[in-house]
Amino acid sequence: MDDFKPRIVAFCCSNCASSAAKVSHGMKKALPDNIKLIQVPCTGRIETLHLLKPFEKGADGVYVAGCQTDSCQYISGISKAAKRVQQVKGILEGLNIEPERINVFQMSAGRGQEFVEVANQMVDTVKGLGPVPTA
Repeated sequence: MDDFKPRIVAFCCSNCASSAAKVSHGMKKALPDNIKLIQVPCTGRIETLHLLKPFEKGADGVYVAGCQTDSCQYISGISKAAKRVQQVKGILEGLNIEPERINVFQMSAGRGQEFVEVANQMVDTVKGLGPVPTA
């Protein structure tokens, strides 16, 4: 399993998380190349179906990166996203898939290092789990 390179999809809000991504790029901190970033206007607009679709398409992990609760431009976006991530964790468990394959992270715009650390953390977590079990 050492050669397993998990495919991970990251949904990032266009405010804080995307700004943190830009800061990380400016710091010459590279994201793992097996993470696909999808920018969304607000994490609160991500529906449960959006979070499940990457798994259906072969992703091994998914995470949502959004604003901190007190700095969301749309007030409750990250809270809505967190609730939906919890729903998906339950759905994954029902399918005998580890719920740790999906997570949500809050970050501030200037934290480029944290943005890269979160990505690496997800890669490590999912790599430890191995490929998504198939029926």
